[in-house]
Amino acid sequence: MRILNFSVDEYKLRLRRVKDRMRSEGLDVLVVTEPANIYYLSGYDAWSFYTVQALAVFQEIESPRWIGRLIDAPTAHVTTYLPEECIFPYPDIYVHTPDRHASQFIADIILRESPSVKVVGVEMGAHYYTARDHAEFVKAMPNVRFKDAELLVNWVRFVKSDQEVAYMRQAGEITERMMKRAVEVAAPGVRECDVAAAIYHAQMSGTEAFGGLPATSPPHMGFGARAREPHPIFTDRSIDSSSVANIEISGCRLRYHAPMSRTIYFGKPPQRYRDLASRVIEGIDASLNLVRPGVNCEELELAWRKTMSAHGIEKESRLGYSIGIAYTPTWGERTASIRRGDRTVLEPGVAFHLMAGLWLKDTGITITQSFVVIEAGYEALTRTPRELIVKD
Repeated sequence: MRILNFSVDEYKLRLRRVKDRMRSEGLDVLVVTEPANIYYLSGYDAWSFYTVQALAVFQEIESPRWIGRLIDAPTAHVTTYLPEECIFPYPDIYVHTPDRHASQFIADIILRESPSVKVVGVEMGAHYYTARDHAEFVKAMPNVRFKDAELLVNWVRFVKSDQEVAYMRQAGEITERMMKRAVEVAAPGVRECDVAAAIYHAQMSGTEAFGGLPATSPPHMGFGARAREPHPIFTDRSIDSSSVANIEISGCRLRYHAPMSRTIYFGKPPQRYRDLASRVIEGIDASLNLVRPGVNCEELELAWRKTMSAHGIEKESRLGYSIGIAYTPTWGERTASIRRGDRTVLEPGVAFHLMAGLWLKDTGITITQSFVVIEAGYEALTRTPRELIVKD
């Protein structure tokens, strides 16, 4: 049995694009360790990245080699399109053993499959590529030159296929249901963790047509005074009356994400807070109205900045970031950002979370929008109204 979320042809097209970039970088082999990149190129999907695993892509060999823990090999057979001869499991003696390391095993595979290898690319900044992983590679392949290829696959992922966008739409539907449940449950006197429980139930249940998965992180929920924080975790405290709640969540469909943030006000918001919400929404609209192929990321940020500066508001953090496939710890792709100085040009199929969150000295507000660029402008991945939610 095989479970493939894309056609074999799509996986092979992705691989060709990666090899084209490898060729331009002078790489004989690329060792892919970021779970999202392994998934993108092969389909492999398991919660196994706490031990060393890799996908070795060879310039002169057609299929990549999956290399991972022996007990995870069955998942490689089930979730990837790779034939059996391309799956190389290592025994458990390499797992958390002080005098052995799985990088040694991976190096042996690379040298056996490509004896004349000269340049190997590695993802130096990937979350699960450790300093020891690299040191062991260097020791095991002393005659090889290593080159940083951290975001090579990430940039190939930047433009989504039609099927990927379809999965992101589904993730957006799950996100909408999660937020709806959060708004329904959240009220003064209710514990923060009980709001989180309702969110999680909606997240996993998905819709009648398709289910969900855990997102890369728990819901970011800032209640009351903690609305000033961008990434707080929920507690078992009860919600206060006449207070604010910032909730940032994402549905997840086959590892594809579509995040959204909304602010709930419990009670009657003061006029100054209503005004703040109106200005944030005005800034979001100014940026979204510019979205179309050919515009760059900096231009979207400038539209926001001009709108907000007219009201004396500044945002130090970036306005948004590219989204798509994601594994813990982040749903950002680590490529383009909507910020000053980023001149990445938009094209159909790229997706972003326009993260118009403000964390101020005495409060915060988070009203955001995930979208994908289309020929006519943009398509919103979530349809929940961009507004301050008031629960009197």
